[in-house]
Amino acid sequence: MEIKDLEAKQGKVEIVIEITEKGDIREFNKFGSAGKVCNAKAKDASGEIKLTLWNEQIDQVKVGDKIKVSNGYVNEYQGEKQLTTGKFGTLEVVSGDATETPSEAPAEETKEATADISSDAVEEEFIQ
Repeated sequence: MEIKDLEAKQGKVEIVIEITEKGDIREFNKFGSAGKVCNAKAKDASGEIKLTLWNEQIDQVKVGDKIKVSNGYVNEYQGEKQLTTGKFGTLEVVSGDATETPSEAPAEETKEATADISSDAVEEEFIQ
C-alpha cells in the first residue's frame, strides 16, 4: 500500500513510510486519562501524509526513521488526510540498512508500540 492509495475513513492500513518532520508535543487529560500527542509528516515514493503519534510512539520515532504502520486508520481534517494507529493499530520502527525490507528485518531489531487511548473522541479532537 502507498500513501497515494489512502482514502479518508479507511481502516486496516498496512504501510511503510519515512518520517520527515515531527511537530510539537501536546499533553492532554481526557476522561481521566492523561496522554501526549504529536503530529508528524511522513512520505513514501507516492506522496506525503500527516501522521499522528500517541504517547510512547512520540519518543520511539525520530526524523529519518522508516516505520511500518499495521492496522492503521485514515482520518480527514479540513480536507487533509491523516494516518494514525488509533486504538487497535501498531507502529514499529524498521531498522537495518536501506536494502532490507520490513519483512526481512530481524524481530529483535524492531520496536513495537500500541497506542493506549481510552476514547475515539480523544483521538478525533487532537488530530489536526
